[in-house]
Amino acid sequence: AIRRRRKCLSCGKRFTTYERPEAAPHVVIKKDGSREEFSRAKILGGMIKACHKRDISLHDLEGMAAKIETEVFEEFDSEVSTKVVGEKVSEALKGIDHVAYVRFASVYRDFKDVTEFLRELMPLVNSRGDFSPPGLSHPAGGQPAQPPPGHGKNGSQGK
Repeated sequence: AIRRRRKCLSCGKRFTTYERPEAAPHVVIKKDGSREEFSRAKILGGMIKACHKRDISLHDLEGMAAKIETEVFEEFDSEVSTKVVGEKVSEALKGIDHVAYVRFASVYRDFKDVTEFLRELMPLVNSRGDFSPPGLSHPAGGQPAQPPPGHGKNGSQGK
């Protein structure tokens, strides 16, 4: 975009305008087959929601949204699926904040149950190497880890 400082001829007040080259509109094909115009604002909105209460600046999110828009425009002539756009947003968020990534993926991927959600989450957890929830990982013996004594199905500590 081109940024220009201008001056009002009637009152003399200065203001800024932004000029962006006009290109053929890109169309996004949604899951239901409907089509709508590509919107960087929608991408940015989804990223802002995913990053709510996270230490990520709006400036960084705007830059990521612009980068995703550029990639889409370079890779696709006129139409792109929401799946492709969603994957690009997911990968961008995964690179900066795992919590934001999980938030976005939980909405975007529309998980049907907890197992699908955990399947997506476990590679992130395992890559950190500092957390192994009982029953989700398989230690050296090949069996799922067991809950500590006094917890779980048979040794429940209900009150």
